Amino acid sequence: MPKLPRVSSQKTLKTLEKLGFVQIRQKGSHLILKKEIKSEEEEIIEVGCVIPMQRKTLAVGTLKNILNQAGLTVEEFLDNL
Repeated sequence: MPKLPRVSSQKTLKTLEKLGFVQIRQKGSHLILKKEIKSEEEEIIEVGCVIPMQRKTLAVGTLKNILNQAGLTVEEFLDNL
């Protein structure tokens, strides 16, 4: 598994939008994103994640948590970065 790079919250937002996430709302400095995906049983599931926008560069642990919320692997994120 490749290492996560140190990226800005803006770059993370642009990458997640490229992957189909849409901004739903903002509460303070945190953006809430959602994406609808189809499960194996053809059910529609909403996946959401929160991006803190107050920092220019996200900590690696914070980025890992965002990817876990979004249901993405490190490889998927890096391929679309």
